[in-house]
Amino acid sequence: MSAPLILGCVWVIAAAVVAMLPMRRQMVPGLALLAAAPVLLIWIGYTHGWLWLAIGFFAFLSMFRNPLLYFLRRALGRTPLLPKDMER
Repeated sequence: MSAPLILGCVWVIAAAVVAMLPMRRQMVPGLALLAAAPVLLIWIGYTHGWLWLAIGFFAFLSMFRNPLLYFLRRALGRTPLLPKDMER
């Protein structure tokens, strides 16, 4: 197995562990995972081809749909919806 796929598996396990944390403690590791994902996906795509890049990209979108929707709403100037745990 290649290094990008091994790191991709480690990334998935780390994302699952972060998802089990309370909402307030997910922010920093979740943002780190969110920032690392494009680099890892490009590396996987470069090494194994566009099909594996597409599969990884759709899995990434599935796992991070709520944070990505939040950032999209902020970028469009709309008021983002926050979970009740995150509201102050």
